[in-house]
Amino acid sequence: MRNFDLYNPTQLVFGTKQIEKLAALVPKNARVLLVYGGGSIFANGIHAQVIGALQGFHVVEFGGVEPNPRYETLMQAVAVIRKEKLNFILAVGGGSVIDGVKFISAATHFEGDAARILQERILFTDVLKVVPFGTVLTLPATGSEMNSGAVVTIEATKEKLTLGGSALFPKFSICDPSVIASLPKRQLQNGVIDSFMHVMEQYLTYPHEAYLQDRIAEGILQTLIEIGPKVIENPADYVLASNFMWSCTMALNGILNKGVPVDWATHMIGHELTALYEIDHARTLAIIGPNLYRVLLETKQDKLIQYGERVWKITTGTPAERANQAIDKTTQFFQQLGVPTKLSEYTPNFAQTADFIVARFEQRGWVGLGERQNIDLIKLRQIVEMSY
Repeated sequence: MRNFDLYNPTQLVFGTKQIEKLAALVPKNARVLLVYGGGSIFANGIHAQVIGALQGFHVVEFGGVEPNPRYETLMQAVAVIRKEKLNFILAVGGGSVIDGVKFISAATHFEGDAARILQERILFTDVLKVVPFGTVLTLPATGSEMNSGAVVTIEATKEKLTLGGSALFPKFSICDPSVIASLPKRQLQNGVIDSFMHVMEQYLTYPHEAYLQDRIAEGILQTLIEIGPKVIENPADYVLASNFMWSCTMALNGILNKGVPVDWATHMIGHELTALYEIDHARTLAIIGPNLYRVLLETKQDKLIQYGERVWKITTGTPAERANQAIDKTTQFFQQLGVPTKLSEYTPNFAQTADFIVARFEQRGWVGLGERQNIDLIKLRQIVEMSY
């Protein structure tokens, strides 16, 4: 097992009726920017619960944060914080809203052009230079409620870029599984795939000696396979909802990547598809992931065999056959959830996609991706073209 440093200060408040605890979780005398996305929190009553719990606090609201939050929108929120002299942020929403709040937190006191935060992948480690924030999770998927990373899109340049750092953990996150009962099927499908692929990025590399991390990862994958199709059809079932929400959080709260090699190339390629075609983030992962595994079959084969045996009970065939069966099972699972797995099923304008992505990665110097740094521009092109 590799050396590692584990730090996660987020207080996770999990279960029903936990929004009632907001007044005790938000700092006394805080001046709060309440950030949310569309109108769903009004329709399902969460907005009313949050406002009720924040009686006595000075609250300014900022809505309209997009799926794949836009830098341009978030900078408007930064202007509101500065004008109103606010000192705490509350994100009420899913991963996009929470990611957006992390950027707002970082950008408020940043000196200079805030786009640099994304373009230069600046890490924030000083809590005195960010605005503290908490979250009320309404859509399980990204794990952003218990990690310090975020992804933001710059609309002007069609770039989806990352930020993070130890100062950008939420102070607290309220996770009430009952809130998913009103979510559309598409968002539930995305949540299952997003969390599944978060695990795969940290697990499907090569065999190592971090046995516990592998078993935790495999347990999350098995749980999602068991409950994923069921929770999509019956999100009001609290047993399903609670296991789903906790799996999403555990998939990306920092536990799985400790002491192990990690990949993340699927995410980096998928971000480009979202920036280009507005394809849902999770669906880009379902498109790219299995094809990346096929192109890298030689170096991922041993772990694919382990994954196939432990998660899918594949025990027969040659090593290559077993590895390919494991990839097939993964694709079939995504399709079982009702999610297309080919780029051509989302857009007819895919002919030049590989050229664009290869050129962009080359320009940024993003070569040698993956856990073995063996995804060069040739392999990158193969992955994208196989995903058509």
